[in-house]
Amino acid sequence: MTLAGLLVAAQPALAGAAAPVAEPVNAAFEEAATEFEVPRDLLVAVGYGETRLNDHDGLPSHARGFGVMHLVDNPTHRTLRTAADETGLSADELSQNTIANISGGAAVLRAYADEVGLSADQRADLDAWYPVVARYGGAAEDTGARFYADAVYDLLRDGIEAVVDGGETVEVDAQSVDPERGDYADVDLGVLSEDYPPARWVAAHSSNYNTGRTQSINTVVIHVTQGSYAGSISWFQNPSSNVSAHYVIRSSDGEVTQTVRDRDTAWHARSGNAYSIGLEHEGWVDEPSWFTDAMYRSSAALTSHLANRYGIPKNRQHIVGHHEVPGNDHTDPGPHWDWDYYMELIDGDPGDPGDPGLDFPAYSTVSNGSSGPLVVALQHLLNNNGQDAGATDGQFGPTTESAVRGFQSAKGLTADGIVGPKTWTALLSAGSTGTLREGSSGEAVSRLQRALTAALGRSVSIDGSFGPLTTQAVRDYQDDRGLGVDGVVGPLTWAALQAGD
Repeated sequence: MTLAGLLVAAQPALAGAAAPVAEPVNAAFEEAATEFEVPRDLLVAVGYGETRLNDHDGLPSHARGFGVMHLVDNPTHRTLRTAADETGLSADELSQNTIANISGGAAVLRAYADEVGLSADQRADLDAWYPVVARYGGAAEDTGARFYADAVYDLLRDGIEAVVDGGETVEVDAQSVDPERGDYADVDLGVLSEDYPPARWVAAHSSNYNTGRTQSINTVVIHVTQGSYAGSISWFQNPSSNVSAHYVIRSSDGEVTQTVRDRDTAWHARSGNAYSIGLEHEGWVDEPSWFTDAMYRSSAALTSHLANRYGIPKNRQHIVGHHEVPGNDHTDPGPHWDWDYYMELIDGDPGDPGDPGLDFPAYSTVSNGSSGPLVVALQHLLNNNGQDAGATDGQFGPTTESAVRGFQSAKGLTADGIVGPKTWTALLSAGSTGTLREGSSGEAVSRLQRALTAALGRSVSIDGSFGPLTTQAVRDYQDDRGLGVDGVVGPLTWAALQAGD
């Protein structure tokens, strides 16, 4: 059956349409392998190494890769465009339809094979495809390229069994491979980390992190890659990615690779970068199968090492998820990460992570359907102000909306359930109203600074110290609201803030 036939047959049955294919994904791999003269098992291994053959409902990975074959569309790696050129299919179809995506992956591999000059006999030899696979990964440096290709050939050596959408099983039998690495043979992957000797060392590109630190290390941040282990390491080597982490942990066996030295500032958690070490875990937040015991134990051993070395308390205030770092909009490690088990493994305190981060450079409008750290902060504030927002889970649903309406009604605001500047100002300023002026300090000043950030629509440094910049922000607010402009926060200024003015 041709690709066109597969695309029709894989759809729900329509009058006059081809009969449905019993195992459309297996058929697609066979058809694409035949059409583009790519070994079928190699094609499966590349896809499995990238995504475990999960299309993630067409959502992009961290590197903007789509579908089971991870066809990529970013500034320096454009396999999605190559696939479109080679197959004649649209980018939308290639990224959203699994059958087309598999064909696109095969087309890219064949195009690369032609560029390196593989003959027909060589194309029939799994081992000859190594430099093609290395290029498919998109690494900017040879170490990342070899790392990626070795991972694919390890899969061929070990075999694959994957249950895909629809329930069919895609398999590759374990087989003997001896890849022809060519120019990659001299690339040394045996270099170990100086900071954590059990880890490999594969450096991120120097444009993706800052040398040195401006704060001491006191936090470990847990991430999920939204992509593969080898692919993530390659992505950190890409100078256009503008992202990195200190360590990456593999799902299957817990292997660890360090990509940024502890003493340097990786770009992984925005406001938390300066004081934290970032640990990326291979997988996707909505797929618990990635979180293996080997991964948990390996990651816990690394976190214990870091905590002991840098004096980081082994509690949930200092070992946190990406979503718990103030000013971030990510959700990882997600609901399937077993925090109790992880903290037990590091011999730490599995208790509550404490109050969520409330300090943000801006308090943007949120409403039903919003998610992330801002919503966590909102739910926490609502619950503290007598409204039942439910669990602080970062998901703005009907319960949170009802709590918002209740708070708005109590404050005389328009009860529309939408949290904009007025509602944020009233929520953030709620609390004691003692007089504050230049020289004051403490949580009341932080509360004031948060409220001014929301009210003025600009960042006011939230440091708990009432200095000249806070004084100016207070004066600006007082002037704009028609209050007496003296830079002192007394009853009238507090009243205006707490009314959402």
